[in-house]
Amino acid sequence: MTSSDYDPAKEGAETDFARRMSYGDYLALDAILGAQHPLSEAHDEMLFIIQHQTTELWMRLAIHELSAARRAIARDEVAPAMKMLARMSRIFEQLNNAWDVLRTMTPSEYTRFRSQLGQSSGFQSRQYRLIEYLLGNRNHAMLKPHAHDVETTKLLEAELATPSLYDEVLRLADRNGLKMPVAVLARDVRETHGFSEGVLQAWRIVYEAPETHWMLYELAEKLVDFEDYFRRWRFNHVTTVERVIGFKRGTGGTGGVSYLKRMLEVELFPELWRVRTIL
Repeated sequence: MTSSDYDPAKEGAETDFARRMSYGDYLALDAILGAQHPLSEAHDEMLFIIQHQTTELWMRLAIHELSAARRAIARDEVAPAMKMLARMSRIFEQLNNAWDVLRTMTPSEYTRFRSQLGQSSGFQSRQYRLIEYLLGNRNHAMLKPHAHDVETTKLLEAELATPSLYDEVLRLADRNGLKMPVAVLARDVRETHGFSEGVLQAWRIVYEAPETHWMLYELAEKLVDFEDYFRRWRFNHVTTVERVIGFKRGTGGTGGVSYLKRMLEVELFPELWRVRTIL
């Protein structure tokens, strides 16, 4: 018998899905696979669309994991939060690998359909903005691209009113005897957390005696691990854009590469990076 003769039904596999849920039904594949609508005849536009659509799907999962991790930390349920943060690193590893596919598109190929994008640009992604806000980079100016969308604006405003993931980690540390500055704990959570010498010194205690503060030590390293992958994703974004369009302005009106390079300077958990210098 050759492999082409194999009939899974003879081993009990279900093959009649007229009245049963199929693989495609469960995953709503008709909707997903029917969501690619190139606006040009350019061969590479399909790559561009699928690259960004799959990125948005991974971001959907990232929001799911980050939100759950934050809730778990607020409830002192650190173990499941650790698992979710570890998964976040793997998600961004996948997102990093995706740039390798997009980089197969040359500048000549991109110019054949770039004009079809109009003013659309990745910085307008509401999911990306939500991730940034969840992580504590709360740039209010980035609400403007969503002002036309009432529901998205409500979503982002609600996130701004909620303590970020790092806020909850600092509160957790304080509850577990690692005293954090009162001004940091009582700050306006709508604003981006800025570097705090008091927070740095608190983390120094953890890193100088990890065996005494193992839970916080491990959680801190999970955050650093995730931000490491996140930074690599941003860096790969910069190099991919520079490779494809050079230093042209972005379709959304940003400086393109210059704008993305500024994003490389953002630190989500500044004290966790700087504590290494003072050990």
